[in-house]
Amino acid sequence: MSNLTPFHIAFPVDDLDAARRFYGGVLGCGEGRSSDRWIDFDLFGHQIVAHLSEQPRANAPGNAVDGHDVPVPHFGVVLPTSQWNALAERLKAAGVPFMIEPYTRFAGEPGEQSTMFFLDPAGNALEFKAFADMGQLFAR
Repeated sequence: MSNLTPFHIAFPVDDLDAARRFYGGVLGCGEGRSSDRWIDFDLFGHQIVAHLSEQPRANAPGNAVDGHDVPVPHFGVVLPTSQWNALAERLKAAGVPFMIEPYTRFAGEPGEQSTMFFLDPAGNALEFKAFADMGQLFAR
């Protein structure tokens, strides 16, 4: 697999202080530039930007995957297994409720992966994954 370049995503939040506590404190993201309307975070080398929005969020539909109702849309990062395990423990210690508890899906199949889903304080769904074999990331 080639070296990846950082991605960028901007997403709505209804409380910048809550976003700062969650992304900075719970997830351990470094903070970059900010204003009274947005905050840049370093999510494992990727630039994510929480933008203050007063618009109510619609409940997103789910999609059935491996017997679970996966929220759509969602975003996250594929991590090395050791970092994924450490993040799962940090989230549990912080009392973050999981939409889908950490587990391994597609066990014994192409694309076997560990995954977990949870919401940020604004209701944005996040998924973090780990592959024991990163060569399986795009397996068919």
